Amino acid sequence: MTSTVYFDIRIDDKNYILFDPALLTHPCSDLFSCEALADRALVTGWAHGRGETCFFRWGEHEWVLRHFRRGGVIAQYLKDMYFGCNVNAARSWREWHLLRTLYDHGYPVPRPVAARVVRNFGWYRADLITVRIPGSRTLDDYLRNQALSKAIWFSIGACVKSFHDRGVYHADLNARNILLDDDDKVYLIDFDRCKIKNLNWWKNSNLKRLQRSLRKHKTNSESFNFSDHDWCGFMNGYCQKS
Repeated sequence: MTSTVYFDIRIDDKNYILFDPALLTHPCSDLFSCEALADRALVTGWAHGRGETCFFRWGEHEWVLRHFRRGGVIAQYLKDMYFGCNVNAARSWREWHLLRTLYDHGYPVPRPVAARVVRNFGWYRADLITVRIPGSRTLDDYLRNQALSKAIWFSIGACVKSFHDRGVYHADLNARNILLDDDDKVYLIDFDRCKIKNLNWWKNSNLKRLQRSLRKHKTNSESFNFSDHDWCGFMNGYCQKS
């Protein structure tokens, strides 16, 4: 998969900012701080998850800012710090480039706006800004409030299959990283640690990961609207011939 990627880079002291000049001409540090954006009354909402994520207005745009945070036991010690000196290998920059490639090829992903790396003595912190998908909610939000039709489950399965067919490995495929908009169009988000893979061995385990996460939600809450019948609808969409 190849793509012509148009981007610009701004370096300001320890801040290395990669951005789309068609959407943003003068990136600044406040753009990557939910606190600073909230102080200016630009924040319109917050998202659940491991990292700090806020929705905000910037001019005529609606964007999403995600601050990268670690998970697991190591998060108790390093929190949002990652080891590395090469900004091109930083997680936010890698995700920006992958999203841009997918977006340019017509995949249902948010358009990347900017990625920042703040370097400090061999460590870095990272942030990513993407365009907010209008009228979208996570699959998790939907299933906590209503059951979805067989047709929508079919569409979700078909969407995941379209990514797998092109070798796109999603490292954290779960109900919070699948979106539905007002027209029931399906999107995938949060491509941290994701990559393009040539082999196929990982696809089945990727599906099982999603299924386990849905079943876990159901175990934790009987009102969570998911069943094995829904998974069959998903797999019908996934197994359709391209």
